[in-house]
Amino acid sequence: MSAARTYVHPDTEDISLPRVLFALSEPLRLEMVRKLAERGEMDSLDLGPDLPRSTLTHHTSLLRESGVVFVRAEGRKCMISLREQDLESRFSGLVETVLSGYESEADQGHDDRAGGER
Repeated sequence: MSAARTYVHPDTEDISLPRVLFALSEPLRLEMVRKLAERGEMDSLDLGPDLPRSTLTHHTSLLRESGVVFVRAEGRKCMISLREQDLESRFSGLVETVLSGYESEADQGHDDRAGGER
């Protein structure tokens, strides 16, 4: 029988703003964080169903190592959740602000493609 997978996460006080901002600067990772904020804990495969497993692993690892998400093994699944309370205690309002700006940008892009005006 194989050993259970374990993941290393930074302690709350070790989560740094530059690493969080770097993690959130990539559109794919930002979309993953948006999904987690909306839906709560998810299987990693549901965060990027069309992505190669190696790409998904790379992005989820970066989010975990930066302190943005918590990863745990559940059988064969890799469950991921947003570290909302930890991030809020370190950088109050940051994730909400970044996600609201991202949603506005996504809405604007959608309006532009549809020929609509704001």
